[in-house]
This record gives sequence, C-alpha cells and structure tokens, in this order.
Amino acid sequence: MKNIAVKLAPEQYEENFAELHPAFTKNQATAEANRCLFCFDSPCMNACPTHIDIATFIKKIATGNVRGSAKTILESNWIALTCAKACPVDELCEGACVYNERGEKPIEIGRLQRYAIDRYFEQGMPKLFTPAPRNGRSVGIVGGGPSGLACAAELALLGYEVTVYEGKATAGGLDTWGIAPYKMRFQDSLNEIKLVESFGVTIKTNTKVGRDVSLADLERRHHALFLGVGLGQSPDLRIPGEDLTGVVDALDFIERVTTRKWSAVDVGKRVAVIGAGNTAIDAVTEAKRLGAEQVMIIYRRSAQEMSAYDFEFELAKSDSVQFHFLTAPTRIIGNGAVEALECIRMTLGAPDAKGKKTPKPVPGSEFTLPVDMVIKAIGQKTSDAFLSQISALKMENGKVAVNPVTHQSSNPKYFAGGDCINGGKEVVNAAADGKRAARGIDAYLSSR
Repeated sequence: MKNIAVKLAPEQYEENFAELHPAFTKNQATAEANRCLFCFDSPCMNACPTHIDIATFIKKIATGNVRGSAKTILESNWIALTCAKACPVDELCEGACVYNERGEKPIEIGRLQRYAIDRYFEQGMPKLFTPAPRNGRSVGIVGGGPSGLACAAELALLGYEVTVYEGKATAGGLDTWGIAPYKMRFQDSLNEIKLVESFGVTIKTNTKVGRDVSLADLERRHHALFLGVGLGQSPDLRIPGEDLTGVVDALDFIERVTTRKWSAVDVGKRVAVIGAGNTAIDAVTEAKRLGAEQVMIIYRRSAQEMSAYDFEFELAKSDSVQFHFLTAPTRIIGNGAVEALECIRMTLGAPDAKGKKTPKPVPGSEFTLPVDMVIKAIGQKTSDAFLSQISALKMENGKVAVNPVTHQSSNPKYFAGGDCINGGKEVVNAAADGKRAARGIDAYLSSR
C-alpha cells in the first residue's frame, strides 16, 4: 500500500477494540436472572439452534448455582462462550423473549450465558462430565472449527477415540481466527479448545488433510469421518486490478487483527470493503478502529437486501462507515498498488433464483473513489478441490448434501456439518450440526 494509516498508541488500540458488551458482575447477573419469567413453553429455548435449557440455566444463576448453570448450558452446546458473545441473540433467543411482546427489554440471555461459562473457565474447568469407557471405535474429524469441536466433544463422551485434523497452528476455525476482537477474545476460543481436549480428544494442528495426511490414510485409520471444513476465501471480484498490492481477502485481514498485534497490521488511509454481510461489517469496522481515516462499504444492492444483521449495520454507522449502496466495482486502479476504485451505479430488476432483486448497471454512471486498500468480502466458497477427492460425495448448490437428522452424506462413512453444509450460518448452527452428527455417527457405527 502506498498510503498506510498512522499507527495508534497501544492504549488507543485497546480502547478501540474493547468489548462491546462488558461482562456482568455477580450482582448484575443475579438481578438480571431474577427478571426471568421462566416461561413454561420457553420460546427462547426453541429459538436457540442448540436448544439450551435457558430457563433452567438462568434459574440456577438466580439461586447461586453458577457451576450447575454452566453444566446445563454445556450439555447442549460445547461452544457456549463463543455463542454467548458472538451469536446474533437479537435474532435468536433474546428475539424470542416474551418481554418483547410487552414492549420491555428482553432478558440478556447472552450475557447471562457468558457469566456462567466465564466463571466455569475461571475456576479451572472443574469436572462436570465423565466420558464413557472407550468402545474400540475411532472417528476422524477433518477441521477443528466449531462444528468439528462440537462433534469431537460429543463423540469422546460417548466413548469414541477421536482425532481432529486441523490445518492451522491453532484450532477453533472462525471462532479463533474470524470473529472481531471487540466481540470476543482470542483466549475465549482457546479455553473452549482446552475443554474439548479434556475429554480425551486428540487435536493435530498444522495437519492439512491432502497435504500432511491423505484421505486414504484417514479412511484406513477411522471407522467414520466428519467433515467440518467450513468455507474458504471470498471468490474473485473478476475485475481488472485485483492483483494489485493492497487488495486483500476479508478473512485474511480479520485473522491478522484477532491476534491482537494491532500495530503489526497495516491498513490504508482510505479503505473500501466490497460486500455487505456480517464479515464485511467486521472488516470495515476493524479497519476504522486500526486507524483508517475513511472507510466505506461498496454493495451492488440496496440496504434492504444486505445480509448483515441490523445491529451490525448500526454498529458500522456508529463507526462512521460510509455506505455506497447500488454500487458495483468495475476496476481497481493503481501503479503496482491500489490508488482508486472505479465503480458504476446499479438499479434493481426482477428477483433471481434466491429471491434477491437482480442488480443491473446504469449506463454512463461510472465514477471513481480514491482508496488505498480494497477488502473482498463477497461471501465464501467451499473447498471444492478437496471435497471432490471424496468418493461418491454428493454436492448440492456447492454444499455437501447430508441427511438433515443424522448428517450422514451420500458416502456412508462421511458425515458433515457447519458451513460446508449450510453455506455459512452462525457459530451456534455449526455447534448444533456437530452434536447432531456425533449422534448420527454413533447410531451408524452401533448398528454395524
């Protein structure tokens, strides 16, 4: 990049990336827990993809049984701290709270869940679960992200010997590398990894399947395999100038920020993020908090079509992000490095196959934005090159096709969950997938 933003003082970085929702104190948690009506039909529980018994865990906080509260939560969700901090609770559990119907503030379920799990980790993870005796069967987990870790934990408690194969130096997937630091800390994900390992799970990091170990080897070693490979980088923009210095992938950028080595991350003075999903919002707000003077979102549809949640949109606006809706990039300009982004205005036509209105360029509406950095955040693609190596594995619309109950794929030895089957939903969906797949694997191997 030709123009790098001025580096900030260490204390300024810490302030900029401070948690959006601070932890409850004991008194705050007790008071909030006592607001809960403990509804008989628990709409919040039904809205949670992992179906945590929310009323029960909150009642235990109210009565001072915080360890029991943590156990209730973990019985349903092994990635509970990540979900407490990074879940779109407004759309899920808290969105279903009956207080909303009365025009009152819903119970802060996410912060209460965090309170219980934080205390559990602070106490050194006292033993709450005892794995069943080993049953002589082995399962390999490809990918140590949230779905893989959830599947591994559940299988280990059922008595299976479980090995997770993770390509990166640290497991956790997007929980570790892809969530903005103002939502959760790097250490939070490491604590969850440690919990899974405490059940006897072996995690082999820096081990990429297909490079360090072959699929054939895994098929020989294990009685069943779980695919939790997630999604890869954003697709190419397919416009001139994409190879210039200063054009980066959103997940690569976010990964560097999560390590908390703020001053080591170079960011342009003027940053354009292409896309309008939750990842795009994370990237643009992080760029601003790193010291970028001007940050903007470029999106070819309108605000009504953007996939980012409302609270993410509001967060970006509070960080002075400029939104260029109905705008598409046509060319990245620069002599070796990014200097400008050429765009064109768009208009919306008839809905496409997914129900989104089709954007069409407005002739003669081209204009140029001076920028130093372009971040690609237009979605992610599955690891097609890897998945195509698996015999008889059926794909549908770029995703691994599975039985929705057992998560078994068309190749009976393989099960799958997380982003590779749902195209990129929330961490809590991945946690639910992993647990269901573990039960599916258990049923499959027990029947044999």
